[in-house]
Amino acid sequence: MKQSDPIFKRSVAIFGFLAVFACAIVFKIFQIQVLEGSKWREKAKSQSAAYKNIDAVRGNIYADDGSLLATSVPIYEVRMDLKTEALTDEIFEANVDSLAESLSVLFEDRTPFEWTIRLTEARERGDRYHLIQRKVRYNELKSLRNFPIFNRGRYKGGLIYLQQNKREKPFKLLAARTIGYTREGIKPVGLEGAYNKELSGVSGKRLMQKIAGGVWMPLNDENEIEPIDGADLYTTIDINIQDVAEKALERQLAMHQADHGCVVLMEVETGEVKAIANLSRTKKGEYYEIYNYAVGESTEPGSTFKLASYMAAIEDGYIHLTDSIDTEKGKFKFYDTYMYDSHEGGFGKISVQRAFEVSSNIAVAKIINENYGKNPQAFIDHLYKIGLNTPLGLEIYGEGSPQIKSTTSKSWSGITLPWMSHGYEVAMTPLQILTLYNAVGNNGRMVKPRFVREVGRMGKVQKEFEPSVLNPKICSDRTLTKLKAMLEGVVENGTARNLKNAHFKIAGKTGTAQIANAKYGYKYKSKVSYQASFVGYFPAEKPKYSCIVVVNAPSRNVYYGNLVAGPIFKEIADKVYATSIDIHDEIQSVDIAGRTKIPVSKNSYTKDLETVFNSLNIPYEFRSADGTWARTITQEKVVEVYRQKVLPGMVPDVKGMNIQDALFILENHGLQVEIQGSGMVKKQSIKAGQKFNQGQHIRIELS
Repeated sequence: MKQSDPIFKRSVAIFGFLAVFACAIVFKIFQIQVLEGSKWREKAKSQSAAYKNIDAVRGNIYADDGSLLATSVPIYEVRMDLKTEALTDEIFEANVDSLAESLSVLFEDRTPFEWTIRLTEARERGDRYHLIQRKVRYNELKSLRNFPIFNRGRYKGGLIYLQQNKREKPFKLLAARTIGYTREGIKPVGLEGAYNKELSGVSGKRLMQKIAGGVWMPLNDENEIEPIDGADLYTTIDINIQDVAEKALERQLAMHQADHGCVVLMEVETGEVKAIANLSRTKKGEYYEIYNYAVGESTEPGSTFKLASYMAAIEDGYIHLTDSIDTEKGKFKFYDTYMYDSHEGGFGKISVQRAFEVSSNIAVAKIINENYGKNPQAFIDHLYKIGLNTPLGLEIYGEGSPQIKSTTSKSWSGITLPWMSHGYEVAMTPLQILTLYNAVGNNGRMVKPRFVREVGRMGKVQKEFEPSVLNPKICSDRTLTKLKAMLEGVVENGTARNLKNAHFKIAGKTGTAQIANAKYGYKYKSKVSYQASFVGYFPAEKPKYSCIVVVNAPSRNVYYGNLVAGPIFKEIADKVYATSIDIHDEIQSVDIAGRTKIPVSKNSYTKDLETVFNSLNIPYEFRSADGTWARTITQEKVVEVYRQKVLPGMVPDVKGMNIQDALFILENHGLQVEIQGSGMVKKQSIKAGQKFNQGQHIRIELS
């Protein structure tokens, strides 16, 4: 073929074109992969789709009467796809002013004109995921759905919203530390942390696409996999007692300008914690729940530990309550160190029981040192046998470790045994000390404190918690009888006579301990810091509740347990006794009426009580949250009214009501009622706050 041949020329031209085209392709590949590789890889990454976790709604936490202690409130992040295909320029321009007006009225953060400008500019930019508002409440979202443009739906109107859940506590700071919280990167606190798995539920999945700016936009209206909501927690906390405990503690802490303090009230038989308060003083002099001292602060308990020492000595047969012990003149030397009694000049020769009642340090130290001095490990082993060296194993994180040293410990010295006997060179938390005293009130049966009664979902019980026994018998019945007499004697004749009550007996022990500083010891700049406490149970004859109060570092030169911690215990005990009808053997209406000039009222319908009180000019005060029904406590000058809610599916508290009101509430709840006796409701066979089935029988006893 000649080079001048037209076919040859065309072939060369085509070949040349293909060669140039191939080179262009190679260059483009090189440009995309090498020169612009990072750019396109980033863009591909930004346009990728993936399944993202959707958090489940966290379960609720309830008080023992069904009141909400913590709940999850849905909040929404609202965005708008301004370039959705169905949203034409004509529709947008015709409705944007109306939408702007509606948004301005709802959120009150911009004028209608500002909203119009903002939406118009976002549309011109081609925003597919424009932020309208964060933290939108459900009722606000319902309104948004009906706004112009948005009422066309997700694809026609561009409305996009993502649900988030905000944790709220309806009673605010009430039992805040015990309820607790969970936060990413922070150690979980309280019940929220302990039961995080049950409360959290199971996350769902939603297909989302990553768009410009690293923002993930949902591709569909619905979740691909729906989350499973968390289970609910039913606690043992009584909100009314909790409120009383916190207020009593705060008043006393403020009065003595104390650094911090705690209170725990526990049901003797079951170990159910009905109230737990922990307050710390801030730099401004106010008190807040910052740390759970009752659970976590392990300190030298002081004289409240003497109960364990006497228990060991009595159980081992070394002493009897009538034995005589010489407390010297309030000063006695063990090896090279003097020990003192708080009473100047001492108590002289007194009985063992009297020594406990007046809280003689020298008496208990001499008893333990004389009987265990040659074999101190026998005393330690007895404490171990009771279980005082073992943590309680609480479900709440952060329990302080008890420190009961052994004779093999490097810090053991010649004065360790006598000092341990009255609560030094040992360390225990307030809740651990309370558990010991609770065991005495519970006839020697030591039960673990518990905060949760059951875990449930959708009204059905998934897991129920029964009392957990730590030690079935801490000592013999013979020893228990003597210990109970000693504890009652402290209030009747000893250091806590100011707590003596005409209506019921309290059994307990005062404690006053010097607080050791790790760096300076017990004194700093010639000053000593103290810890005042009182722990016991009531009514002493038939213990129903145990309680401990600890006040740390009171600063107004008053630091004895009976004066600082005792009044808090007494106020709580009085309130609980007055409102717990099942504690009383019988209702003494004549005696009650004789104590006050104000007529005594029964528990009843809130509005009826208000009408009667207003008509008769009887002074009254509401002391709790809203509720249809109310319990009343008649004081000397005022009737305290505690409103309570009657929740569906949970047994109401009808104790203290007349038969008409009790029947009305119970039968309207779907319960079959059996009546015994006449008068006021004294007992009910199903405890208030428990769940029940429709048609279930309940027996109420009246007197």
